[in-house]
Amino acid sequence: MKKIIAIPLENGILCSHFGHCQQFAIINAENNSITGETFVTPPPHEPGLLPAWLAEKGVTDVIAGGMGQRAIDLFNQQKINVFVGAPIKKSKDLANDLLNNTLSAGANYCDH
Repeated sequence: MKKIIAIPLENGILCSHFGHCQQFAIINAENNSITGETFVTPPPHEPGLLPAWLAEKGVTDVIAGGMGQRAIDLFNQQKINVFVGAPIKKSKDLANDLLNNTLSAGANYCDH
């Protein structure tokens, strides 16, 4: 099964505040193996923009530290799976954790 995983980054590791990250890692995976990784700069922060922007890129899954409920709902409307409360790690480590069903998603660090 193919997956395209988006992970918000700051200084090369998971950004705890989803909407204000410096860039996104876009990781392509097939049959539970990473096949490629690119980095993209998001558009300026605007509420509700990122779910549609990432959907246009074919994203199937998002891994985040924290995210507001409205954003989660918008991703779900785009048929994108959201995993919040992820630990601060490098993007490929998080993607491998998701692909191997070992991603530890804990508390959502966002309160809006």
